[in-house]
Amino acid sequence: MTAAQRTQELRQEIRRHEELYYLQAAPAISDAEFDALMNELKAIEAAHPELLTADSPTQRVGGRAAEGFVTVDHVQPMLSLDNAYNEEDLRAFDERVRKGLAIEWSPSYVAELKIDGLSIALTYDQGQLVRGATRGDGTRGEDVTTNVRTVRAIPLSLRNGPAGRVEIRGEVYLPKKAFERINQEQEAAGEPLYANPRNTAAGTMRNLDPALVARRGLQAWIYQVVFPVGAPQQASHADMLAELKAWSAPVEPHWQQCDGIDAVVAFCEAWRERRASLDFETDGVVIKLNDLAQRERLGVTSKFPRWATAFKFPAERKTAMLHRIEVNIGRTGAATPFAMLEPTVVAGSTISMATLHNPDDIIRKDIRPGELVIIEKAGDVIPRVVGPANPAATDRPAKWVMPTHCPVCNSPLHKPEDEAVWRCDNSSCPSKLRRGLEHFASRGAMNIEGLGESLVGQLAESGLVKSLADVYHLTAEGLVGLERMGKKSADKVIREIEKSKANDVWRLLYGLGIRHVGERGAQVLADHFGSVADIQGASLAELQEVREIGPVLAEAVRTWFDEPRNLELISRLHAAGLTMKGERKVAPAGPQPLAGKTYVITGELSGMSREEAAARLQALGAKVTGSVSKKTTTLIVGTEPGASKLEKAAALGVGTVDEAGFLALIMKPS
Repeated sequence: MTAAQRTQELRQEIRRHEELYYLQAAPAISDAEFDALMNELKAIEAAHPELLTADSPTQRVGGRAAEGFVTVDHVQPMLSLDNAYNEEDLRAFDERVRKGLAIEWSPSYVAELKIDGLSIALTYDQGQLVRGATRGDGTRGEDVTTNVRTVRAIPLSLRNGPAGRVEIRGEVYLPKKAFERINQEQEAAGEPLYANPRNTAAGTMRNLDPALVARRGLQAWIYQVVFPVGAPQQASHADMLAELKAWSAPVEPHWQQCDGIDAVVAFCEAWRERRASLDFETDGVVIKLNDLAQRERLGVTSKFPRWATAFKFPAERKTAMLHRIEVNIGRTGAATPFAMLEPTVVAGSTISMATLHNPDDIIRKDIRPGELVIIEKAGDVIPRVVGPANPAATDRPAKWVMPTHCPVCNSPLHKPEDEAVWRCDNSSCPSKLRRGLEHFASRGAMNIEGLGESLVGQLAESGLVKSLADVYHLTAEGLVGLERMGKKSADKVIREIEKSKANDVWRLLYGLGIRHVGERGAQVLADHFGSVADIQGASLAELQEVREIGPVLAEAVRTWFDEPRNLELISRLHAAGLTMKGERKVAPAGPQPLAGKTYVITGELSGMSREEAAARLQALGAKVTGSVSKKTTTLIVGTEPGASKLEKAAALGVGTVDEAGFLALIMKPS
């Protein structure tokens, strides 16, 4: 067999296994066997570069994306859907359809599960994927082709697809298990948890690092073909879905053709409870007129197609006894309250703890320990306390008061004037050390395999590690004897620690846990200055001059390097042999449409961290500050915002936008 023949055989086999794994949830080989096929293909392509093609499965992650995303026009507008919330709304929709078609009987519909993700438009030319774009404002979206190629469910080439150019549309989503894993990593790193899979998927797809996007584990379902004007098309939506599946596009399998509105209502009712069994989040059902010719007759409004609607499932809420409110200390010292509840089943899982965000939120909702509260899963994933079950009761327990001292080390807690979060400033706080170690060793930072939560806890409690630098003085002999740590496991951990010394400088910067410095910020700093020493020696003004580094991040970096104990840590890490210098790559300046404007962010954004949001604004020329003033252009308001920023913005007449407005701003700045 020739190299060309084996290459083609391997590509077909790998794609077959991708479809079995990602589309049918029926893997036929182990991960190791799949990796062996992929490695063999990589080896052949390396030896025969002339055989490498853009649709090879080895090319799903092909380097970094461009700085920022270009906006592109959609072939046809990607419209929103009108909503239905109950059976009455569904029947009213059917009545409008019948009236518009001038018929007396209820027509045929297709009911599909409404995927809680990010709408995507995929363009194929001669069967090859050439572009992926987000929905954006409906007429223009962001070109995210590089990131789309990392989603293994999306075929890089269509099997027996149409000749010429065609656009197919669908939804990119984050499976439940992937979302839970990401939030476990966030928690271990002392970072805020993402609120729901939908916004996390949206934020991931807009990330500038395709390798990170690939690690997140996004998936996709496809549900529409956009035919060129005058091109032949199927007679029905059901036929369209069947053809998409024949092209190897991932089609969600639970759709159903419904002959009349009664069947639609039954479908919606059946999935109200069954949705908990799915491995992805769905917040409703999309109902579409099946006959495509009838759709043309009905047409669209300026916002919605007249031939479709979205039935929204109500969020399930339960009452539960709130036993007590405890406070967790993260790696940055952030003191985050959380609720300890009577175990209660909500949306298919047992809830015993729930987020409370910050003390201001507890006060605003008047949540008190020792009484029944209403709980729900935000986005059917993150448990949260909505409020008291009986706020009008006369015998309610005493109001909760935020502790004045750290529950771990008993140091005083402090709250900066412009923030909603209290913090423990004791750098030796055992909880901060433990969370900091978990973050330092995490996959996104130093990537020390084996140095996970359990081992970190033992190292901190035993006193073997009292500083990040102590990690590099551990020995296999010292680890043996710890729980689940034999000679073989200890040797492996030490090898991983040794290997991490060669990591890129940005990984070290991110792993140090400097406040406000996320992965992107660490990469920008490393690319601009090249070495830790040059960052350490940079003035505040020099830091602020770096593209994507605003005043808040610059001040945090300068403050961190002004602390003598941190300089001692850097010195010890340097002596241990960690890479402290890399290649300087100053990014070229791009368009600056937001130059001269100043933004402040309050609350949590679901799709990205505040550091990532600030970086996106700064890349467009804006300034991002930590407090509202007369110079502030707009206050960006996420969930659970700080009351002081909102009040100050109102007093100064500063405008506000929500997360949707922020996303529109960075996608189409003006």
